[in-house]
This record gives sequence, C-alpha cells and structure tokens, in this order.
Amino acid sequence: MSQQMIDSDYAGRANSPDSDRPVGPALLKGLRCRCPNCGEGKLFAGYLKSVDACSVCDQEIHHHRADDLPPYLTVFIVGHIVVGLFVFVERASTLSLWTHLVIWVPITLLLSLALLQPLKGATIALQWALRLGGFGGDTDESQSC
Repeated sequence: MSQQMIDSDYAGRANSPDSDRPVGPALLKGLRCRCPNCGEGKLFAGYLKSVDACSVCDQEIHHHRADDLPPYLTVFIVGHIVVGLFVFVERASTLSLWTHLVIWVPITLLLSLALLQPLKGATIALQWALRLGGFGGDTDESQSC
C-alpha cells in the first residue's frame, strides 16, 4: 500500500490534526441534544427542529440530513423493548386484551417520544463527525454528480 492510501480516510481526503472529529464523543454529545462540535450549545430549537447554528461555537447545523434514520432507529429500539416485555408479561400472567392495551400503548408512545429527539441528535452528530451532508466544508453544489 502506498503512503497516500494509509494517510487518507474512506472518502480520500487527507487526515490532518485539525480534521479529527472522534465519533464516540460526538455521538454522546448528540444523544444529550448538544452541539457535536463544542458540546455546549443546544442542538434543537423545538422538539425535532434543529437550530441553524450553534449559539456557542457558531457551528452550522442547518444542512444536516437526519430525517429518516431517527424514526427507523426509534421503531427498532422501542419495538424490541416493548415486544420483549410483552412476551415476558404474557407468559408470566393471564392479562386481558384491554389490560395489555392499557399497559403497552402508553409505554410504546412514551418510549418513542423519549427516544426520538436524542436519536436525531446522535444522527446529526454522526453526520458531523463523518463530515457527511455538508459538514465537511464542501458545498452541496460541489458534491452533486
């Protein structure tokens, strides 16, 4: 392998000290709904409406592409939790259908609402860390095919 291949990331851009954006810390900041760059500024202006830029470090956030992945992750996680608990409770007791509805529908809704915003924050942070969706400094026009 050539030295150039070793010193470049998966997109072919050269690695440099100022391009280091560790994924793990960025994901944790995103899960806390904080700016993936500084960890201080709020990531959301509303429940799911992201800010245009961080109020602390001025990192632009508006160009993220975190529309579809957070709901898919939410359904995946909540589905596994609720179905697993449902099967356990169903095998351990003899609750009526109405009792199951009263238990599992609110739990499903609350878990979904509780997880959706942090998962969207983590998705935005992942895009920032990997320089995807406009976070790499390239304009959208230069990335078109």
